[in-house]
Amino acid sequence: MKFIDWLDERLAVRELVKVMLTEYYVPKNINFLWSFGVLVMLVFAILVVSGIFLLMYYKPDAHLAFDSVNKTIMMDVEYGWLFRHTHAVAASIMFLVLYIHMARGIYYGSFKPPREIVWITGYILFVLMSATAFTGYLLPWGQMSYWAAQTITTLFEKIPFIGPDLVVWIRGNYIVEDATLTRFFALHVVFLPLLLIVFTAIHLYAVRIPGSNNEDGEHYTKEEKKHGKGIPFWPVFMAKEFFVMSVFLIFFFYLVFYQYKFAMDPINFQPADYLQTPMHIYPEWYFLAFYEVLRGFFFSQNLGLIAFVLSMFIAAFLPWLDTSPIVSGKHRPIYKVLFWIFIADFVFLTILGKLPPTGLYAWLGFIGSLIYFAFFLALPIVSKIEKKKVAGGR
Repeated sequence: MKFIDWLDERLAVRELVKVMLTEYYVPKNINFLWSFGVLVMLVFAILVVSGIFLLMYYKPDAHLAFDSVNKTIMMDVEYGWLFRHTHAVAASIMFLVLYIHMARGIYYGSFKPPREIVWITGYILFVLMSATAFTGYLLPWGQMSYWAAQTITTLFEKIPFIGPDLVVWIRGNYIVEDATLTRFFALHVVFLPLLLIVFTAIHLYAVRIPGSNNEDGEHYTKEEKKHGKGIPFWPVFMAKEFFVMSVFLIFFFYLVFYQYKFAMDPINFQPADYLQTPMHIYPEWYFLAFYEVLRGFFFSQNLGLIAFVLSMFIAAFLPWLDTSPIVSGKHRPIYKVLFWIFIADFVFLTILGKLPPTGLYAWLGFIGSLIYFAFFLALPIVSKIEKKKVAGGR
């Protein structure tokens, strides 16, 4: 008996390959934006591999962390600089690819029935990736890393009754210090990556049940896709994906070798100093829009905190906010306009998040925050209008 036959009898390997690869059909009417899901997987793999090499030399100790990154890894370890640059650039590019992947899903209605579980598991992955990035940002123990962690963990103090005690529990002390670093290290290296792997598997399986969405939002049965409406995921679809990945890797390693500075804040090359607060504290670019929503309600810290939490999680409820029978934004004129306003506003908030929240910038942040939420609040109204149009067309 061949080994594969022996394994198949016990694990149904051939059936798994059929479900996940050879007999999973992708609609023909899709565009290059559907490649970004594969790119997310590729960048995640790069993060894991580069992270393992960094882990071999990193010291999760408040007295040693900064030097282990900026001296040991960058100067003493052969090609240590390459692993650090790769990891830093991959972290930034991961969110760029992830945001494009999510924007495609929002525009083409990939959250609509029967794909609600696909969207929810995908959004859980986004939240987990955000938590992984946040905990990892503290590890270099630089000045901006330290004060970003100090600022964000302080937000938990606003939670009624348990807030102050919760902050101490998260930090392991009254301020961000060695206990905080080791906790964040454990979360970043072990707990969160394990959750990411589990939910990635669930997300991929969830996609296989209803199948991928398409530009027109049409739902095809497996037989329809098998006989002309689709192509096999393996090897036909993946042949194109390998080309896309090749082009992407050229762009990616260009950034790693020549433009890596965009992924590393200059202030973070100063050791953490709890006695000296930076003049302007801000997170990495991929969190700036949400950070600006937090600051946008400058007249009330409590409202700002509520808005910040809502801005992070409101998109998870898109399947219930947008109940229009029309799936794709390609066939929804009003929705299309709202979508592009939303994208422009997200970019606008990202730019503002790096600027001091004073004077005109403060008010612009407030207006941008209102526009952000207006998109989601308008969806039920747009859905009703489109339902009437569909009913009238019948």
